[in-house]
Amino acid sequence: MAKVLIIGAGGVGQVVAHKCAQLPNTFSEIVLASRTEAKCKAIAEQIQQSQGRQIETAQVDADQVPELVALINRVKPKLVINVALPYQDLTIMDACLETGVHYLDTANYEPLDTAKFEYHWQWAYQDKFKQAGLMALLGSGFDPGATNVFTSYAAKHYFDEITQLDIIDVNGGNHGYAFATNFNPEINIREVTAECRHWENGQFVTTPAMSLKQSFTCPDGVGTYNIYRMYHEELESLTKHYPSLKKAQFWMSFGDSYLKHLEVLGNVGMTGIEPVEFQGQQIVPIQFLKALLPDPSTLGPRTKGKTCIGCVVQGVKDGKPRTVYIYQVKDHQDCYREVQSQAISYTTGVPAMIGAKLMVEDVWMQAGVWNIEQLNPDPFMEGLNQYGLPWQVIEEPGFDLV
Repeated sequence: MAKVLIIGAGGVGQVVAHKCAQLPNTFSEIVLASRTEAKCKAIAEQIQQSQGRQIETAQVDADQVPELVALINRVKPKLVINVALPYQDLTIMDACLETGVHYLDTANYEPLDTAKFEYHWQWAYQDKFKQAGLMALLGSGFDPGATNVFTSYAAKHYFDEITQLDIIDVNGGNHGYAFATNFNPEINIREVTAECRHWENGQFVTTPAMSLKQSFTCPDGVGTYNIYRMYHEELESLTKHYPSLKKAQFWMSFGDSYLKHLEVLGNVGMTGIEPVEFQGQQIVPIQFLKALLPDPSTLGPRTKGKTCIGCVVQGVKDGKPRTVYIYQVKDHQDCYREVQSQAISYTTGVPAMIGAKLMVEDVWMQAGVWNIEQLNPDPFMEGLNQYGLPWQVIEEPGFDLV
C-alpha cells in the first residue's frame, strides 16, 4: 500500500484520481494538487459520491520548485504522478530528487517558448535519479505509453526483429462543437502545427506539418477516417531502443472542420506562441485562444463515438516477413459513465495509474530514468485488460500503409 501525490487536475488528472481511488489496497492515500485547488475539490467530490472514498486536495504552483518541495515534504508520498503541463516536467523532477520521491509522467518535457518535443532534457537526469536510488518513468499515457508497450510486446512475443512501425491514433468521437480540442488546447495545437518528422533509414526526415494523409479503416466498426502523418515524441525513444527499425511513423485522424478552423486560426495569428502587445499588456495568442475554447474536461457528457489507437508492427519471424496490429477501442460514453470523462483523457489516465501501480508494487521499480518500452510489457498489458482498456491483436491485417 502506498501514498501517491497526483499533480494536475485537468481531464487526465481527473481520470487518474478516479482510477487510483478504485484500488485502495494499492493506493492507500491519494493527494490531488493543482494551481487551482477548486478543480481538485470538484474531482474529490466526484470520487466521494461515486466511490464513497475521501481523497485529500492541495494547491501548488508546479512551476516553482520550492512550492513543490514543501508540498511533497508535507505529504510524504512514495510516488508523484505528474499529469500537469509538459512545461513543468523538469521542476517536478527536481522536486522529486530534492525530496527523495519516485516520479512518473505521461508526456515529455517541452520548453514553453519552443514547440519542440524531445527527451534529451529528461534523459539527462539518468545519473541523478540512479545515484539517488529513485525511479523516473517517462511517458506512461497512451501515446506515448500504451503504444510504446504495444511495440515492445509485439517485439517480445511476435518477432525476432521489427523493421517498421506505424502508430495510428483515431478519435471517432463527436462533441458537437464547431471547434474544440480533446486535451489541453495549447499543447494540442502546438503539437499538431509542429513540422512532421518520421524515421527512415537511420535518421529523422522532416516534412511540412500534416502534408501526408491516407485513409484508414478501423476494426470493430469504428469507421474509416483520414489520418495524417505527424511527429510524436514516442518515435524518438522507440527508434533509440529498437535500432532495427528502418521506418517509424505516427498518424492521427482529423476531421475537415477541425483542420479548416486550425488553418484560419493560424492564418490570423491565434496559434502563435510568441507574446504580442495588446492594450498595454503582453499576451500569448495561443494562451488567449485556450481561454476561449471549451475546457476538455467538460466534453465528457456530450462526446459520442469511439477511439481506436494501435500499432502496426512489421518485421521478421523465423526468417519470414510478418505483420501484427495491436490496438485498443474505447467508447467515449462508457468512459463518462465510469469516471465522468471522455475517452481521450481516459485512455491517457488509465495507463498512468497502471504504471504507478507497477512502480509502487515494485514490479517495475528500478533506479534511473526509463521510457516505458524498456520495461517488461507483460504486466502492463495485463493491467490494460483488467482496468478498462482491453486490447486486441490481428495478425496479418492486410493494411496498405504509405
